[in-house]
Amino acid sequence: VIVVAPMIGAWADLHARKKSLLAVTTALCVLSTAGLALSGPGDIALALVFVAISNLAYSLGENLVAAFLPELAADEAMGRLSGYGWSLGYIGGLLVLALCLYWIQSAESRGSTVDAAVPHTMLITAVAFALASLPTLFVLRERAMPRPASSSSAMGLARSRLRDALSSSRGLVDLRRFLVCIACYQAGVATVITVAAIFTTQALGFTQQESIVLILVVNVSAAAGALVFGAVQDRLGHRLTLAITLVGWLLAVALFFVSEARWVIWTAANIAGVCLGSSMSAGRALVAYLCPPGREGEIFGLWGLAVRVAMILGPLSYGLISWLGDGNHRAALLATAVYFIGGLILLARVDVERGHRAARPA
Repeated sequence: VIVVAPMIGAWADLHARKKSLLAVTTALCVLSTAGLALSGPGDIALALVFVAISNLAYSLGENLVAAFLPELAADEAMGRLSGYGWSLGYIGGLLVLALCLYWIQSAESRGSTVDAAVPHTMLITAVAFALASLPTLFVLRERAMPRPASSSSAMGLARSRLRDALSSSRGLVDLRRFLVCIACYQAGVATVITVAAIFTTQALGFTQQESIVLILVVNVSAAAGALVFGAVQDRLGHRLTLAITLVGWLLAVALFFVSEARWVIWTAANIAGVCLGSSMSAGRALVAYLCPPGREGEIFGLWGLAVRVAMILGPLSYGLISWLGDGNHRAALLATAVYFIGGLILLARVDVERGHRAARPA
């Protein structure tokens, strides 16, 4: 994703093909997710292939979906629309998860077994993903206009534009600074998402059932956070809203560190959930606000690059610190706060209005 996302986004801009590429990535994601149902005990290689394809397709599709945001919302409504998207995504995920859990738990009443029912959840997820994509694929209109060019010259132009976007010598300074900021604070977010179940069971002594319930509740909080802060963002401003959520992340990490009391953990988890939804929504909306017209696919390809770098950096650093500390998950989690502090420092260097003027000069 890191290697190909920006190039695919730039190519989509030049050819005005975001929607058609989104259809391809959606089909690949649906088919490879359904393919996981074919994997049985010991089929590790086959499962890894399907997981890799589905995640690649999903990640590229996520960038393409985000690239439609500047076309669909006015400047003063980007936070709200981005919040709607993240909130509905969490709600949809919870509904599909509930359906999958029901299917597994009711296996014996259907005369089946849990082991036989688990692969079916991949089919349920694939069908849900396909159905959820239909309104976009059939109703959404591609508003961008193609720029005539041969395939070879289009790829050359795409590479040139990417070099320009990443260069420190020309415009979009604040957009570049914010992309680095995203890579920093999203490393903290990715760490919490990745190790949540491990931390609650190994560091806090939660049972598996308690951890599942906690994660379900956190997703509800995330949906609420995306919805509420999306509306707040358009009033308070993009940078201030994001700064508030990063402070909230620091508060959640501090609470996890200082106490094992169940009420403290539940409070911290729900603060993290609210901040999870709001930080994802606010970050995407601010990128849209700083995005030059006609370069949405390219810029959100770079957004995807920053997020994926964070998804590698955060969990790896957590694992390394935990390993060096002989399994000290609390120390590893506390170290995660460095990413949020770094995000706040980098965010302070982003002049949002100057970046908006540079992206859309009068």
